[in-house]
Amino acid sequence: MNPEQFSNTPEDDGDSRTLTPLICEGLLPIELPARQRTDLRDRLLRRVGDSVRRHSGLLTVRTGDGIWRTVKAGVRTKPLWEGPQGASLLIELAPGAMLPVHRHCHLEEGIVLRGSLQLGALNLGPGDYHVSPPGSRHARITSRTGALAYLRGTSLGHTSSLFGELLGGLIPGDGPASHTVFAGEGDWHRIARGVEQKILWRDGDVISRFFRLAAGAHLPAHVHHGEEECIMLSGDAFFGDVLVQAGDFHLAPAGSEHGEVRSDHGALAFIRGREVQPCSPGR
Repeated sequence: MNPEQFSNTPEDDGDSRTLTPLICEGLLPIELPARQRTDLRDRLLRRVGDSVRRHSGLLTVRTGDGIWRTVKAGVRTKPLWEGPQGASLLIELAPGAMLPVHRHCHLEEGIVLRGSLQLGALNLGPGDYHVSPPGSRHARITSRTGALAYLRGTSLGHTSSLFGELLGGLIPGDGPASHTVFAGEGDWHRIARGVEQKILWRDGDVISRFFRLAAGAHLPAHVHHGEEECIMLSGDAFFGDVLVQAGDFHLAPAGSEHGEVRSDHGALAFIRGREVQPCSPGR
């Protein structure tokens, strides 16, 4: 550090020229004894190893990661994860693009992230949630403005299942009713200081909900008894040592654990999974 770069200001009254070298001398690097350096290095590596162990199995797909695949003219998808109950992906429709009539193999959930989607007479905008039970039938899906949406439980990307959905769409009858929660609908419930949730759908013991964290809010470390998937809608939050930002997808497999969940700036996320069990003390 060069003291002169701090002592040639127009307001310099002479005292600062005397004090600055003394202050800078106190900021010079301190040479640690070899044993202390080794101890610090060992503690750091143990902490890194512990973090790797605790976060093993967690999947995070960043906004800029992944490969977009064209489904048809004006429609492309980015796969995020695939499980036994369908795939999770991002789907983008250009203005005027269309998806044909189809019947769902799995419980399919969707959230509009940008633009708008038209499902027959139903118009969905940013933040709107739509769920279709297995066996339900969707009319043509179009987008007048273009749209980006998150889907989970879809057959897109799986040829045989998708073919079955398209054939099923030709069979008359709508099947089980779909359900929509518009962005301004539903009740928020406080579950911890600075943390609220809005329940969207229950599928047995699996719950789909929005979580809203205020800046500085946190939740305790916990264990997952089933798969838990998350799409960060806005803001950011740490899941243990993993930072999940707006647009990122995060999956925690059954049996995995999250360290303390906290947000420095506030966050809004969609999370689907079972109720979690707090980690026992000392884990």
